[in-house]
Amino acid sequence: MSAEIFDDIAAFKAVLPPMRALAGLDFGDKTIGVAISDRLLTVSSPTDTIRRKKFGVDAESLLKLLNAREVGGIVLGLPRNMDGSEGPRCQKTRAFARNLAQLTTLPITFWDERLSSVAAERAMLEADMSRSKRAEKIDQVAAGVILQGALDRLRNV
Repeated sequence: MSAEIFDDIAAFKAVLPPMRALAGLDFGDKTIGVAISDRLLTVSSPTDTIRRKKFGVDAESLLKLLNAREVGGIVLGLPRNMDGSEGPRCQKTRAFARNLAQLTTLPITFWDERLSSVAAERAMLEADMSRSKRAEKIDQVAAGVILQGALDRLRNV
């Protein structure tokens, strides 16, 4: 069992099963923010934050959640540098994708997540969310921003 990993979103779209949601992931050192789309791939909803422990435990929690939500593919935020280059955080994210691909058949693609946390923070401030609530929700809201960007792009490829 091994998933395909795509850098090209059009190729990713070509292998997606019909009427299945997508998951957006904001992969960090301490947490994995999770957002899930609707089955029509139009809107992203922040859903969970997984507290990281070790890869096996994290992957099991994540795949259990994605299976329960009948997800058909994964969009993983890729934390590029502001100049577009890939640094150590991108390497960690790509390694996570390779390891996760060994445990699932769900196709995986990447989405440039530059400024997703800034956009998430701004949205939560506009919603007048308390500081403690923002800290609790930032990763899943950032995953929602990542996934919504990919969904918008998928409609145009």
